[in-house]
Amino acid sequence: MKLLFIADPLESFKVYKDTTFAMMREAQRRGHSLSACEPKDIMWQSGTPVTAFVRDITLTGQVVDWFTSEQQTPNERGQALKDFDAVVMRKDPPFDSEYFYTTHLLEQAEREGAKVFNKPRALRDHPEKLAILDWPQFIGPTLVTRDAQDIKRFHAEHKDIILKPLDGMGGMGIFRVKEDGLNLGAIIETLNLDGAQTVMVQKFLPAIEHGDKRILVIGGKPVPYCLARIPQGGEVRGNLAVGGKGVAQALSPRDLEIAEAIGPVLAERGLLLIGLDVIGDSLTEINVTSPTCFQEITDQTGFDVAAMFVGALEAALA
Repeated sequence: MKLLFIADPLESFKVYKDTTFAMMREAQRRGHSLSACEPKDIMWQSGTPVTAFVRDITLTGQVVDWFTSEQQTPNERGQALKDFDAVVMRKDPPFDSEYFYTTHLLEQAEREGAKVFNKPRALRDHPEKLAILDWPQFIGPTLVTRDAQDIKRFHAEHKDIILKPLDGMGGMGIFRVKEDGLNLGAIIETLNLDGAQTVMVQKFLPAIEHGDKRILVIGGKPVPYCLARIPQGGEVRGNLAVGGKGVAQALSPRDLEIAEAIGPVLAERGLLLIGLDVIGDSLTEINVTSPTCFQEITDQTGFDVAAMFVGALEAALA
């Protein structure tokens, strides 16, 4: 198969932990050919199909200079997305206007015959913070608003809260406010921009001390291990990007309950790969853009997550 990965610049990959790299490595091991581009390399012109200016790459097995390419720059070769067997969308957040526009180009490519994973419309329909609203039975007390008074009332009720922007990633912009309410007004002003920007507020979950669990679901089926990202050094955030410690562990009965309820529904909606974030027994986010943690789980448990993913991709194309 010919696979196109739409991702961040290849030169920025940290291959010892990068999930997209793990996908590529497994795909190449199975004999599939690899191409890559960035969203900025995708274009459409009237009378022609959606085209990507791509680099055809081969993985070298090295940590440095980890790939070779037949093209020095992507604009040396353009190819219609419909000519690939699969297009794997792996661009990291933020889900900004440019990401939104890219999903529309990818949806046009689908109309022309391209097979895109995750499905572009599903990416748009499932914002990573707000997707949890479909499953209120699994979430803790949560508020979504742009009104400062709503947030203050929520804090008065729950005493200890977490505030975060809807378009953040990797723990960016997350604040905790305890019962004393210290700096709550300033934090609200920072996040909601005087009422111009919507904020998510959730009751603080003490179980975060045991980790913010990333549960991967592939083709509607949960990976049997999650990665508990445990905050370090007094930090409230467990995200690996801010220094959290990743500890792989078997899914609990509650983890399985959540994954088995949500996974098949989202797979049916076109999301081949999702990452559920669970603290204690509560679902906090559903990651759909570029879920990670493949290598950490595989390194610690021996379960080959990338093999499960590429197998599911092959099955979806069969």
